[in-house]
Amino acid sequence: MTSKPAVIRDRTKGLALRIVNLFRSLPRTEEARVMGRQVLRSGTSVAANYRAVCRARSKAEFVSKMGIVVEETDETLFWLELLGEAGIVTPVKLKCLKAEVEELLRIFVASQRTAKSGRYCTIGQEVA
Repeated sequence: MTSKPAVIRDRTKGLALRIVNLFRSLPRTEEARVMGRQVLRSGTSVAANYRAVCRARSKAEFVSKMGIVVEETDETLFWLELLGEAGIVTPVKLKCLKAEVEELLRIFVASQRTAKSGRYCTIGQEVA
């Protein structure tokens, strides 16, 4: 059985790869490139920062690093929404990607909230 952190680590890495592919498919207009670089930065940052969360040495460090992951995930959602609302990417193309970002955001927020409450230290691991 794969641990929850490993599953989320794989999902965030998969998200990063999907964001890279989205960036590559964007039109070569200035506004698409500007927004594309933003979503590329934040979307790949989710995976990199989640890996740092998995290496947290304390509850405080976990909560702090998870806060960064929450911020980057929410920012990624913003840029995806903007790409769609600006008509740069069709809503159909963004639907599944946005759904994954929204689900990950809910997971990260819940994990951070739980860690702050003192019940768990990391996703799926109880504090002794």
